[in-house]
Amino acid sequence: MNFQINYDKPVLKFLKKLDKNISKRILDKIKQILKEDIIPHNVKAIVGKHSVFRIRIGDYRALYRINYQNKKIVVFKIDKRSKVY
Repeated sequence: MNFQINYDKPVLKFLKKLDKNISKRILDKIKQILKEDIIPHNVKAIVGKHSVFRIRIGDYRALYRINYQNKKIVVFKIDKRSKVY
């Protein structure tokens, strides 16, 4: 299955504020993980939310939603662990 990865505006805005190396690392990690499998073994489902998962990237967490009908993955939040939930 080949899914397209999209990022919400607040995510892009957050990434612009970060150091370029950290932003690039986060984006590369998201692409690397989700390219192979949209729900890999180390990804956690968010309790109470349908098709919402989180990826751990060092001190940061990326929350994403899967739309199976349109074959899209939407990353809707990236932040430090203490602030993301």
